Amino acid sequence: MSSPYIKSAAVVAAMAALDEGRTPERSVFREAVRALLTTLADRAPGRSVEVRVPPYGVVQCVSGPRHTRGTPPNTVEMDPATWLGLATGRLVWTQAVTEGRVRASGNRADLSPYLPLELE
Repeated sequence: MSSPYIKSAAVVAAMAALDEGRTPERSVFREAVRALLTTLADRAPGRSVEVRVPPYGVVQCVSGPRHTRGTPPNTVEMDPATWLGLATGRLVWTQAVTEGRVRASGNRADLSPYLPLELE
């Protein structure tokens, strides 16, 4: 079953704007990023990896040792357009990392098993 977030109006609108070479409206971009981060957290529950998509959202996910203080040892950070591309399958994890579009640190920071956020 497809996640309701994948087909949300914000995700569709944001992807359409990016496809046209435009930057989505801030509120649309924010809603799309947060919806897809929520989907990731639902599909990879846990608190061992922190995924950051500034300035719109951050989520902890992936099972393993829980992090409670300071900077987590397993972090992933990227810009909103990269996150939408990865989450929707328009961008491949290894390509994004190789191109420097994703900054990942820690032995649990590989999100490729969870992406794209398509059908379960």
